[in-house]
Amino acid sequence: MTRIAIVGCKRIQDQLCIACEKCLKAVNKKEGEFARYEDDIELVALGNCGDCPGLIMPKLTLMGEIARSIDMDYDVIHLGTCIVKAKKTGQCPLDFDRIKNLVKENWSKEVVVGTHNY
Repeated sequence: MTRIAIVGCKRIQDQLCIACEKCLKAVNKKEGEFARYEDDIELVALGNCGDCPGLIMPKLTLMGEIARSIDMDYDVIHLGTCIVKAKKTGQCPLDFDRIKNLVKENWSKEVVVGTHNY
């Protein structure tokens, strides 16, 4: 089983999609970026990036500490479609390649950019 955490954009989460329903649908149906998983998947964390400018690494640190303390650690972090949209159409300062490298170096976890295409 692959355990997943989703991180959305704090500024537009609950604006483009109320209650992250699109991400939850994609997880449950293994659609979009979740189609890549051949085994079962479990969503164990859903949060936001911590806000601009660039607070995602402290937020991921805290999410990881809490996850481990309650025995709900995750294998993969998905950056939500709302972050992808914020990067393309707004002024989102995140460098996806840098985030991927930092997460790999610090926690040996994979980062997937995107969640769904709805």
